[in-house]
Amino acid sequence: MEVFNVILDEIKEVLDKVNDSEFKNAAVSIKKGRRIFVNGEGRSGLMAKGFAMRLMHLGYETYVVSETITPALKEGDLFIAVSGSGKSTNIISDTKKAKSIGSEILVFTSNNDSELAKLADNIVIVPGTVKGDIGAERKSIQLLSSLFDQSIHIVFDGLCLYLSQRDNISNESATKTHW
Repeated sequence: MEVFNVILDEIKEVLDKVNDSEFKNAAVSIKKGRRIFVNGEGRSGLMAKGFAMRLMHLGYETYVVSETITPALKEGDLFIAVSGSGKSTNIISDTKKAKSIGSEILVFTSNNDSELAKLADNIVIVPGTVKGDIGAERKSIQLLSSLFDQSIHIVFDGLCLYLSQRDNISNESATKTHW
C-alpha cells in the first residue's frame, strides 16, 4: 500500500539524520555492571520500556522508572530520558532529580533546544515530528508523534544490535534470558 511506502520514507529520512557519533556515545554510556534506568511517557514511554526489556535480554541491569519494583536511583547510575518534544514535565522533573543524585543523563529527543536536552550529559537527536509540531515544522503526514515513536523504536533496536555486536552477545545467548 502507498501509505506504508510514505511511512517508511519518512522513517528513513529521520534515521538518515541521526548523528553517528551521538549514537556511538550513547553506546559508550551503556555498560555491564552499571544500573540503567529508563524513563518516558505515552507511546515514547512504551518504546523506552521495550528498549529496557531488550537491554535486559542482552544482560544489562535495567529498570523502568515508576514501576513498582524499581529501586532508588544512586550516584553513578545511567538515567535514560526519552521525550520527543523534550518538554514532558514529569520527564524533566525526574531527570533533574537523577542529575542531582549524580547519575549520568542520556537523552533521546527530537528537540536539541529543549529543557530536557540541556540536562543531558549525552544526547541522541532523533528528528522525528512530534505532536506539537505545526506548519513548516510538521514534516509528517502521520498523526501526533507517530514518526518520532517509530523512529526511536528503530534507533533503540539499532543500539541494541550495536551493543550485542560490541559485547559479543549472540542471539542464542539473548534468547536464554527471554521469558
